[in-house]
Amino acid sequence: MPVVDQLDPTPPKATFNDLLTIIPHPSNSRIRQGFIDMGRFSSRVFWLIAATWIAATPAHAASLLDYVGECVPFARAASGIHIYGDAWTWWDQADGRYERGETPKVGAVIVFEKSARLRLGHVAVVSRVVTRRVVMVTHANWSRQNGERGHAEQDVTLTDVSLDNDWSEVKVWYRDMDGLGGSTYPVYGFIYGVSEGTRSAARTHTAPELTGRDPDYVGALIDAY
Repeated sequence: MPVVDQLDPTPPKATFNDLLTIIPHPSNSRIRQGFIDMGRFSSRVFWLIAATWIAATPAHAASLLDYVGECVPFARAASGIHIYGDAWTWWDQADGRYERGETPKVGAVIVFEKSARLRLGHVAVVSRVVTRRVVMVTHANWSRQNGERGHAEQDVTLTDVSLDNDWSEVKVWYRDMDGLGGSTYPVYGFIYGVSEGTRSAARTHTAPELTGRDPDYVGALIDAY
């Protein structure tokens, strides 16, 4: 089961050494010293500051595909759609800001509902449309790689398994089992990178790493069927 996409709202108590390890680079010495100087603050405040730092990780990675972390910052960087907060809240947050729909399009963010398996939902970015019911997505924090979760994955298979063919329920390919899992996931729909009411303007720009040069369309169909 993929891990949740935000820090625990009730973080454990932390020591200053724990917090300083989050910012280990010499170039950040002033920030590290700031943590030390603010020794009177509670650990909860420090974790909030640390969470803000971690959320900026995609901007510092050499390549978006080198990213390791939660799905939300990755989807934001890959799609150019600037929504924040837990993954499942993106759907309502997009209302009035971005166009939404039930049809997959390249660059669109697919929003998974909150469920027992996805406590905070999930977001992924459509990288290729293969057929009417099969797409590829690029996302983070789904499969386990080298024993760890959080890694980015490019052009993986996602298929519509809804009874009404409306993309309300999907299956997703897992790297660690080399195939579609047995679980199905409810989906709200797709958020498109176009500001609502301005089809020709304010279009977002997707990341160059959204898709590879030679995606495996045949493999995606084999995965799906």
